[in-house]
Amino acid sequence: MPIVTMELGNWAPNFSAPNIDGRAVKLEDYSGKPVLVMFICNHCPFVQHIREALSTFARDYEGKDLVIIAINSNDVEAYPDDSPEKMIEEVETFSYCFPYLFDEDQSIAKAYGAMCTPDFFLFDRNKVLVYHGQFDKSRPTNDIEPNGEDLRAAVDALLAEKAPLENQAMSIGCGIKWIAGNEPWK
Repeated sequence: MPIVTMELGNWAPNFSAPNIDGRAVKLEDYSGKPVLVMFICNHCPFVQHIREALSTFARDYEGKDLVIIAINSNDVEAYPDDSPEKMIEEVETFSYCFPYLFDEDQSIAKAYGAMCTPDFFLFDRNKVLVYHGQFDKSRPTNDIEPNGEDLRAAVDALLAEKAPLENQAMSIGCGIKWIAGNEPWK
């Protein structure tokens, strides 16, 4: 059975998960604000390829009316580089200015239908999905410098109260590393 991912126009599923500082972050705490939910991890070459540009992207939108939340849903026993301890190192090394949550039971990834890392879900003030797509066209295997062009265009349109982008390219990356027996297709 294939994984069913969230479609445009769907509501953001609520969640609560611990940030790397131990504090619980809840989607409901951001009522009335647009929210970008990003599924990332530390070990994926696709995330590693964009992480500096992702950090710059987040700093560029600091102070603007956008909440950015990153979530790591990977199986940390099989992928110890994605452990909460390593997440702390990642935040410090790349100066992430957004919460980086650990989805230990993978329920958030399942609820969102996250397919890969990185995977980006942008919701308007009412928590309606307006963008689900890629950061940009760069890949670890091409010569395109990461700049977040696609995601920036979606965020800028949302903040300017314009219609969502019509052409949204799917995220490409490493599949979510599911805990054995926890796969959403079972």
